[in-house]
Amino acid sequence: MAIWNLGSINADMVYAMPHLPAAGETLAALRLDRFLGGKGANMSVAATRAGSKVHHIGAVGPDGAWAVARLQAYGAGTGHIAQVETPTGHAIIAVEPGGENQIILFPGANRVLDRDRLYQALTQADAGDILVMQNETSLQAEAAQLGRQLGLRVCYAAAPFDAEAVQAVLPYLDFLILNEVEAQQLQQATGNTPGEIGVKDVIVTLGAKGARHIDGETGAVLEIPALPVAAVDTTGAGDTFTGYVLSALDRGLPMAEAMTQASRAAALMVTRRGTADVIPDLQEVQAARF
Repeated sequence: MAIWNLGSINADMVYAMPHLPAAGETLAALRLDRFLGGKGANMSVAATRAGSKVHHIGAVGPDGAWAVARLQAYGAGTGHIAQVETPTGHAIIAVEPGGENQIILFPGANRVLDRDRLYQALTQADAGDILVMQNETSLQAEAAQLGRQLGLRVCYAAAPFDAEAVQAVLPYLDFLILNEVEAQQLQQATGNTPGEIGVKDVIVTLGAKGARHIDGETGAVLEIPALPVAAVDTTGAGDTFTGYVLSALDRGLPMAEAMTQASRAAALMVTRRGTADVIPDLQEVQAARF
């Protein structure tokens, strides 16, 4: 099968800081690195490195050819990435020595996607393929609705979290991935727990506590513990987890095995500095000793 990712593409400017700056504080960075990023690009690279065929649907500006070339070099399909006049999205990421981060995001080209191009892409998918989206692009609800009509397995990674954006796609979802805080916010907005929102598969990531799968049909709960590692940068770990989960499901693995493999990938990811460019491949994940 294949994974179709309506996803953001960003330049991630990562600044190593002695600590995260407070309001009004001027603080010199210790180092600067530029990486391919954006939650969408991260997920495309993760799913590709995990062994799936991935088609990325997105947009970059006149300054974004390098990002498309890098996605292509990692094996993701780039035939459905448009070049538009709006500048490529970018993120300014401050990371302190313990791995916590602070991010300023400029959406740019990610928010000017074209409906016709989206339709042309998704009508090439096969029934049963996976469609994944995040809240960093336009056309999320339109894509979710079209994906459902075409018989795709529609997945939404609810970040950056916005209750209205999640509720707009909920009627069309087969799979929802969100973190513990986002799950609480969604429950406040809808009045329903993650198991009561009408989505068959829900994964709540719990950081250092692991991840939880909730079967929306049976109510069964599966807990997958996190692996103990010394984190140096948590940026992109959630995207890596999502890409690996979807790839494992795309390749026919059961949920427990998919989540275990994704947890290993995310644990390895937080030991590295960077985003898409440092996501581990499947061989590294399987060989890692924790």
